[in-house]
Amino acid sequence: MRSFANPAYRQRIGERFALKKTSIIANIAVNNKQPLVMIHAVSVGEVMAVTPLVKELLRCHRVLVTTMTPTGSDTVRSQFGASVLHCYLPYDLPGAMARFLNSINPSLVVIMETELWPNLIHVSNKLNIPLVLANARMSERSARGYARLHSLTMPMLRKIDHIAAQSEQDAQRLIGLGAGQRKITITGSLKFNQLIPDSRKTRDSFMQSILDSGRPVIIAASTRDGEERKVLSAFKSVLSTFPNVLLVLVPRHLERFDSVAELAKKSQLKLLRRTDVKLLENSHQVFLGDSMGEMMTYFSLAKIAFVGGSLVDTGCQNVLEPAAIGLPVIVGPSQFNFASICDQLEKAGGLRTVKDETELARTWLELLADPEAAKAMGQRGAQLVSENQLALPRLMEIIARFTLH
Repeated sequence: MRSFANPAYRQRIGERFALKKTSIIANIAVNNKQPLVMIHAVSVGEVMAVTPLVKELLRCHRVLVTTMTPTGSDTVRSQFGASVLHCYLPYDLPGAMARFLNSINPSLVVIMETELWPNLIHVSNKLNIPLVLANARMSERSARGYARLHSLTMPMLRKIDHIAAQSEQDAQRLIGLGAGQRKITITGSLKFNQLIPDSRKTRDSFMQSILDSGRPVIIAASTRDGEERKVLSAFKSVLSTFPNVLLVLVPRHLERFDSVAELAKKSQLKLLRRTDVKLLENSHQVFLGDSMGEMMTYFSLAKIAFVGGSLVDTGCQNVLEPAAIGLPVIVGPSQFNFASICDQLEKAGGLRTVKDETELARTWLELLADPEAAKAMGQRGAQLVSENQLALPRLMEIIARFTLH
C-alpha cells in the first residue's frame, strides 16, 4: 500500500521475506572472524540516533544495520558507506525471521527505541541470541496500547535480555507492562550523543547565498500533514511586522513536497524550492527544502527553529538537532515522542511550547524582535545537550556484558 505513494517500497522484496541469500548474508557467512552485532533502526530518526553507537562498535565488531523504510536505507548508506553491512529486516513473520536470524547468526541483536516485534524477539530468544532494547522509550499513549495486549506484551518483554531506558518514566512504564526491573538501566537518550555534522562543510554556494543575503531566517522542520497550513498562517502574521523574513519549510515526507509547494502558492506566498535551478531573490518568502539528507544544513541557515509533528498529534520530531547547534526551539503541544527531552530543554530555557499557530506567530515575533534573547535561549539548549553525553558510554557497558566472552 505504501508503494503507491513511494515506489521504492516495491524494491528488494526478497529481503522483506528473507526468501533468497543476499550478497550481504553471503558476506556475513564468509567473513566471520569478528563478532557480528545486528542493530535494527526502523527509519531515518533511529538511524541518526544510533550513529554514535555504530561508530563505537565498529572499533572491534562487524555491524549489520537493518531498517524498514527506503529513506532509512538511504540514510544508512550516506552515514556509514561500506563500513557497515545493511539490508531490510524481514517482515515479522515466524518463518521469515527464523530464516534471517539463522542466516546471519549475530552475537547480539540491538533494537532501537520501541520496535517491539514479537517474532524477532521470540526467535532471538529461541536461538539464544542476546537481545538489548536500546534508547527505549514508552509514552503514556503507547503504554496504554501495549497494556490492551498484555498477554502478548508481558512474555515478549520478559524475553529481552536488557533494556536501556531513556528516562525514569520510560522505565516505570515498561516495568508496568511486565519488563523485569533488574533488566532495566536508565541510560538517558542516545540522541544527546548525535554526531552533529559541520553544516558549513556541506553548505554549497546556493545555501551560502541565503546566509549572505543578511535576511532573518526561521525554519519549520519535519512538518507533518495538516501542519503546514498552520505554519504558513503563523508566518503570514510574522510578515506583517518583519516583511524581509524568510521561512525555510521542510516537510517530513518526500511524497508530500509537491502538495506543500501548492499549499504555499495558494497562500499567496512566493516560493522557491531547493530543487529549482535558480537563486533566491528578495521577493521569495518561503524556501521549500524538498531534498533529503540536508536537514542540518537547513538548520544552519536559521536563527529560530520550529520543530514539526507537534501542532498536529504525531508526537513531535527531533528537537535535539537544532538545540545542539544553538538554535532556540519552538514546539507545539504534541510531544510524546520526545516528552522527556522536551521537558528537559524547556526547564533549561532552550525550548518553548506553543499551543497553536497564534502562539507560534507571537513567539516568532518576540524572538525576532530580540535577537539577543533568542541567542541566549539557543545557548542554554546547546549547553544542556553537551552536558548529557552519558548515554553512549552507559549503553556500551551494557553491550560489553553480552559481547565480551
